Amino acid sequence: MLDERDKIILEMLTKDARTPFAEIAKVLGISETAVRKRVKALEEAGVIKQYTIVVDPAKLGYNLVSITGVDTKPEKIFEVANKLKEFDFVKHVYLTSGDHMIMAEVWARDGEHLSEIISEKIGRIDGVTKVCPAIILEKMK
Repeated sequence: MLDERDKIILEMLTKDARTPFAEIAKVLGISETAVRKRVKALEEAGVIKQYTIVVDPAKLGYNLVSITGVDTKPEKIFEVANKLKEFDFVKHVYLTSGDHMIMAEVWARDGEHLSEIISEKIGRIDGVTKVCPAIILEKMK
C-alpha cells in the first residue's frame, strides 16, 4: 500500500526520472537514505518498472506520429502484435478492448512515409484486416 510520501516520490520521478534523491528528501522532509529505501521498495514491488527518457520524434526526423488502430483475425491477434513490436517505426504496442484490437504508436518521416508503413508494412502482416491511423496534431500532456 502506497502512502502519501511514496505518491510524492512517484510524482517527482515521473516528471523527471533524474531527480536527485536529496531533492526528493528535501521536499518530503526526510533523509536521503529514507528516500533511497522507499525507491528501492517501490522497485522491488514492481511499482517502478523502469527509468526512461522521452524523445522528441521531430528532432530525429519523424515529423508525424500516429496512434494506429489495427484489427486482425481473432486467432492472429498475438502474432500480429508480436510482428508490430519488431518494426523500428512502431514505438509502443497495446492490446485493447476499444474500437480496435491493437493500438500502435507509429513514427513516420512524413505523410508519404506513413502511407508506405500502413500499406506496405502493417497492412501486409498476415491476419491484419484493417489499419486506422490517427495523426497526432499536438501532444497536450
